[in-house]
Order: sequence, then C-alpha cells, then structure tokens
Amino acid sequence: MENILTFDNVELYYDHVYALKGVSISVAQGETVALIGANGAGKSSILRAITGLSAIKSGSVHFMGERIDGRIAADIVKQGIAMVPEGRRVFPHMSVKDNLLMGAFTRHDKAGIKMTLDSVLERFPRLRERFKQSAGTLSGGEQQMMVIGRALMAKPKLLLLDEPSLGIAPKLVQDIARSIVAINRDEQVSVLLVEQNSRMALSISNRAYAMSTGSVALTGNSKELMTDDRIKEAYLGGV
Repeated sequence: MENILTFDNVELYYDHVYALKGVSISVAQGETVALIGANGAGKSSILRAITGLSAIKSGSVHFMGERIDGRIAADIVKQGIAMVPEGRRVFPHMSVKDNLLMGAFTRHDKAGIKMTLDSVLERFPRLRERFKQSAGTLSGGEQQMMVIGRALMAKPKLLLLDEPSLGIAPKLVQDIARSIVAINRDEQVSVLLVEQNSRMALSISNRAYAMSTGSVALTGNSKELMTDDRIKEAYLGGV
C-alpha cells in the first residue's frame, strides 16, 4: 500500500529539551496505525508536528506526496488532515449542532456539509438525540463522540486521534473503539491513533509504534506486538 503520511527522521524540542529524536513513522492509505507509550514518550508531539502546531527542528513530513512541515495548521486541515485533540476541547456553551458544524469551517459546499452531518448523526445516534443541547451538558463519552464527529465534518483523508479513551467510562471505551474501526472501514479514512490504553490501541490497529522518551522503541504488526514479551512487560502490565 502507498503511504499517505511519511514522517521522516524528525527532531522536535521544547525549550531545548528534545521531544522527538530522529523519529520516523508512516501511515499507508486505508491503514490504522497506533502510537503507544507512557506520558512524555513523544506521541502527542508527533501529532503536533504533523498538524503544524509545533515546528520541527529537522527532518520532514509528507502527506499524499507533498511536504507539509512549515505550513500553517489551517492549510493542513484543508489538505485533508483532521485531529481529535486530547481532552476533547468542546465549545461548552454552543449546541451539539454548532460544535459539529465548526468542523466544516474550511468547506463551502453546503449540500456536502449537510450530507456529512447526516452521516455523522447516523454514526453517533446519541448526538442526534442531543442535537440542540449545549455541549457542556454531555457526558465525557458523548463529548468524545461529538469531537470525533466534528473532525469527520472536515471530510479528512487522515484522522489523528489523541488519547480518545482518556477520561471515558470503561463501558464507553469499547463504543469509541468500535467507532474508530467503523470510520476506517466504512469511510476509508486512514487513522493515526495515540493511546495510553495500549491493549485497546493494538486490538484495533494494523500496525503500531511503541514510543520511549522521544524515540521509537519497537514497531511491527499490532497482533504480533500483542504477544511480544517486551510489549507485554512495558505496555500491557506484564500479562
């Protein structure tokens, strides 16, 4: 499969502290790739570098064959990359409807936006039920569904997810995981998933990169990594 994203030998630092040390990853067209590892391992820094939120020191980022490092975030969204940030970051006093429509800010095709909105509401029926409610009144799980839906409103080719299970009730984590699988399968959207819940991430991805202090420690097929003793010990609690 052809790579939709190539992140090549990237270095990034904050206040002279290296966050990424020559990191290389890739995502193929139609693939779900997981980034696992502890806090501070560099997972979110990869997403920030892809989306233009943090400038890289060296290396390159290519999306669909074009170099995108150095471009502003709005241009990167227009090119086909959407991110679901850690911590959800909803507009709490705006309705669910208006929060979702914020995701289509780069689009001007009214009919297409309406079709995408209908598709999002079909995928997440709870959002239809709460369509006119203020986003701040939703549960954590419902808010996460909403911000995933908001990202889908941009009609991305690549969806970046930063800790989608964080702070979500355990019974809803499976719902979020199933929705990620369905989005990848049904809409042919490539997915780059950052998760501390390594077991969940490995169970729904094709490949994974295990991060450690700004570097890639291990990489491979997700199902094979699930049975790797090094992954079990360091990322799956030794079981």
